[in-house]
Amino acid sequence: MGLRRSDLDPDPLAQFAAWFAAAGEAGVPIPEATALATAAPDGAPSVRMVLLKGLDERGFVFFTSYGSRKGRELEANPRAALLFHWQPLGRQVRVEGTASRVPADESDAYFRSRPLGSRLSAIASAQSDPVAARAELEARVAALEGDPDPPRPADWGGYALAPAAYEFWQHRDDRLHDRFRYERDGAAWRIERLQP
Repeated sequence: MGLRRSDLDPDPLAQFAAWFAAAGEAGVPIPEATALATAAPDGAPSVRMVLLKGLDERGFVFFTSYGSRKGRELEANPRAALLFHWQPLGRQVRVEGTASRVPADESDAYFRSRPLGSRLSAIASAQSDPVAARAELEARVAALEGDPDPPRPADWGGYALAPAAYEFWQHRDDRLHDRFRYERDGAAWRIERLQP
């Protein structure tokens, strides 16, 4: 199936929402899984999978430990990129922009919505730091198990990646794929077809 300029919504957020919904309707496993790319202060790239937990006019929201590698990299350089790949549909979307922390009350609300085990793990783990043995982590979680409603740690919360550019990619035979890039042009978005 091809992708034409006339198929695209002029608003890339609306276009993304339509493709995201189509991925869910098609039964794509975990359509909210996305690769998050950041860069270390020395410019070295770094990428890992995260889960999209919100999408609105501010951008794409995900949650993590602020002290994790990705958190430290985003604090040093907030420029980042996301990549969604929905293989059964032959589609991918790239989003580039700047990440900033979401308000504390939003992080609190999301933290409270997580299963208790996930909350305890977030409190017990100094994400990305070395640990001598798994038993050490398990002991930290066990020590917390008496609290049925633990508060969100101050060093854990959400980021919203505010898009400056999107790219929508649709698979075509013989590698002659369709690619369209949206870039900010003042208050509007400029759309260009890219060669595959």
